[in-house]
Amino acid sequence: MKIWSISNQKGGVGKTTSVVSLGGLLADQGHRVLLVDLDPHGSLTSYFGQDPDGLERSLYHLFFEQRWRNVDYIRDTLKPTSLPNVSMLPATTSLATLERQVSGQDGMGLVLARSLAQLWDDYDYALLDTPPILGVLLVNALAACQQLVIPTQTEHLALKGLERMVHTLKMVMKSQKRELPYTIVPTLFDRRTSASLTSLKEMRRTYQGALWDEAIPVDTRLRDASHEGIFPHQLDPNTRGVRAYRHLLAQLSGEKR
Repeated sequence: MKIWSISNQKGGVGKTTSVVSLGGLLADQGHRVLLVDLDPHGSLTSYFGQDPDGLERSLYHLFFEQRWRNVDYIRDTLKPTSLPNVSMLPATTSLATLERQVSGQDGMGLVLARSLAQLWDDYDYALLDTPPILGVLLVNALAACQQLVIPTQTEHLALKGLERMVHTLKMVMKSQKRELPYTIVPTLFDRRTSASLTSLKEMRRTYQGALWDEAIPVDTRLRDASHEGIFPHQLDPNTRGVRAYRHLLAQLSGEKR
C-alpha cells in the first residue's frame, strides 16, 4: 500500500478536493483506494453522504481499547463511495476532543499507521485528508505516510500556512529521523487575478524544487461534483480541474504522460 497525506496547516486550500480527485483517478486506473478522513469537520465524510455527527463508528474509535488491532472492526467501520473500488474511513466530530482524551498516552501518534497496516493487502493506495492544525491527528498522518502533498491556495495568506507546514514537516522529519518526500501543489489558481499570479511567482521563488510546475485552476465543476457526492471525473472527465489533477497524479506516481 502506498500512503499519501494531503496536508496543510491552513483550511480552505483544497485538501478534500485533492483527496477526492486523486483518489477517483487512481480508482479509474484500476487501483483499490482507501480515503481516510482525519479532520473533525468531516468534509470528506460529508462529501460521500455520511453524517459526521451520527456515525457510531469512525476513525475516532480506533484510538481506544486498541481497536486498531482488530482488522474486522476496522473493515466494519469503512463506508462506501460512488466507486466500488474506493472505500472511506470516516470521521466524526468527536475527533475534536481526541487531543484532550489521549494526551500523555504512549503510542497515540502511531494509531493510524498501525490501523493501515491491518489493511495493507486490501488496498493499493491510502489518501489521508488531514486537519489544518498541528496535533495528534496530523502527527498520525505524517507518521503513516510515505509521501506528502501540500495543496496551497494561490493567495497571500495561504503562503503563511505553507511556511508553517514546511516548518512542521522539517521538525517531524528530524524527530523521526527520516526523509519524507513532499510536493507543494498550487490550488484555486485564477490567472485573471494579480493575487494568484503574484502568489504563484512567490511560491516558485521560495520553494523551487519542491513545487509542482503546474497549478490546479479554479473550476466550478469540482464544486458541482461535491454537491452530487461523486468523484469529479465521474461528472466530467475533461474539465480543467480534472485534467490538472490527472497531470499531478502522473507526477506523483512517477508516470510519464
